[in-house]
Amino acid sequence: MISVIVPCFNEEEAIPIFYQEMEKVRQEMAEDFEYLFINDGSKDRTLEVLRDLASQDEAVQYLSFSRNFGKEAALYAGLKEAKGDLVTVMDVDLQDPPELLIEMKAMLDSDADLDCVGTRRVNRVGEPPIRSFFATLFYKLMNRISQVEIVDGARDFRLMRRHMVDGILEVSEYNRFSKGIFAWVGFETKYLPYENVERVAGETSWSFWKLLSYSIEGMINFSEVPLNVASYLGFLTFLFSLLMMGVIVFKTLVFGDPTIGWPSTICIILFLGGLQLMTIGILGKYVSKVFLETKKRPIYLVKERSKKKES
Repeated sequence: MISVIVPCFNEEEAIPIFYQEMEKVRQEMAEDFEYLFINDGSKDRTLEVLRDLASQDEAVQYLSFSRNFGKEAALYAGLKEAKGDLVTVMDVDLQDPPELLIEMKAMLDSDADLDCVGTRRVNRVGEPPIRSFFATLFYKLMNRISQVEIVDGARDFRLMRRHMVDGILEVSEYNRFSKGIFAWVGFETKYLPYENVERVAGETSWSFWKLLSYSIEGMINFSEVPLNVASYLGFLTFLFSLLMMGVIVFKTLVFGDPTIGWPSTICIILFLGGLQLMTIGILGKYVSKVFLETKKRPIYLVKERSKKKES
């Protein structure tokens, strides 16, 4: 059986279209499918649409969160609920082409050593140029500073064997960054390239600032380099201040040129103050991560779930 995990947030228009396209793929593959829709605190009719689908098709199951916990929590919930020998994660807006599942399944069948087939976009046609630029910059920077390698353009859309899913569930941390976790757990993975596809209905909930924040979270979760940068900046500033003190003392003793002018003093104060605030901010991000982890709060809370069908 193939478990299909589908996070949903305000996707009442896209769900029926996604389901129809997936049913075509299911018939062509002649495989048993298990749909796991995760309603992540939607404010529209998403839950009603999922109830209707679950009543019509025994293969459709859903979880509805008590509020919006975010896509990462929805992915984790879906992985915990999945019962299939193979598990896939897909976006409901069809930016993850369902027909690729056929080729992904064939790749796994043809190679017993392969644990996962992922997907990656080879271009970002249709996206704002500034978003594409920062996305490319993120992957380059992440791969330089992190111990894990994330393929440029990699999507959450992938088909995994059960033992890889079990490995991912072992990483039960509160602060989650799935792209990094998929890479961190290892396992043999091949990527299937495809052209970018625009969403079929509705509007994305990912603004530029949300994506930027998500990228920063990923860097902090999988790298200590920002902490090292803060330390290096502090040390270099200390050396620079010693050098400038020597210059001032030398000028005063040799040339009788006392230091004058408040503008230079103000500039130095602002420079050091800004540097301190930046390094404190970096430290604060790491401390906040530790704080959230020590609270041991649940990653998500379920308000409603589909009723299990009696066999």
